[in-house]
Amino acid sequence: MIRHIEFTNLCNFRDVGGYAAQGGRTVRWQRLYRADSLGWLAGDDLAAYRALGVRSVIDLRHPFEVKKAGRVPESDCPHYQNLPIEGRRWELTPYNEEVGISRYLADRYLEITEDGIANLRTALETVAAADNAPVVVHCAAGKDRTGVLTALVLSLVGVDEDDIVADYALTGRATERFIADWRRRHPDTPLWPGFGLAPAETMRLFLTDLTARHGSIERYVTQVLQLSPDAVAELRAHLLTEANGAG
Repeated sequence: MIRHIEFTNLCNFRDVGGYAAQGGRTVRWQRLYRADSLGWLAGDDLAAYRALGVRSVIDLRHPFEVKKAGRVPESDCPHYQNLPIEGRRWELTPYNEEVGISRYLADRYLEITEDGIANLRTALETVAAADNAPVVVHCAAGKDRTGVLTALVLSLVGVDEDDIVADYALTGRATERFIADWRRRHPDTPLWPGFGLAPAETMRLFLTDLTARHGSIERYVTQVLQLSPDAVAELRAHLLTEANGAG
């Protein structure tokens, strides 16, 4: 199976399947995708997207971002949700070079787990429901907000931390293109700290800190987000293969 799905205008569209999970099981392919902004879909890209048979889109951007950059066409998404999870605007948070970009980004991700509780729960409930699949989770670059939600999903189904970190870091393959596209579209707007960067240490720090705060990622999801046990069970049932690798 192919993890990176090539589009002309999208840089970072990936299948989240294939990772080893709890109990000898594996994350199923073609159930959950992560992406940058679907507002760029057009022409051949739109045809390639339609071929995936996506049923649900979780758009984690602010409404003003959706209005400015567009969204997946209504005719191509039976179930669309705009669920912004960023509370404190990152470009307003001073960056300290002594702290470093990984620590800076990890702290922003921790803020999401504090500020985006209601919409994170709704997003996980959407991913958990088998009838909603295939699901695409996306934000602007498919890195930060998308990275947080994807990490929660993969952790809940028992994917090893090293694989969660590696999945996050795959965005680094698109960094050069992200920066070039941004400068082309916004020639007079400076890049904010960490733009397009996905150092593995960022996700490692985030997972470590979230676990230290709550005891485990699952405890955060069930006690803070209050995702129900039934939803957690359904998530695992439809996202994972059987123990023998079938289905």
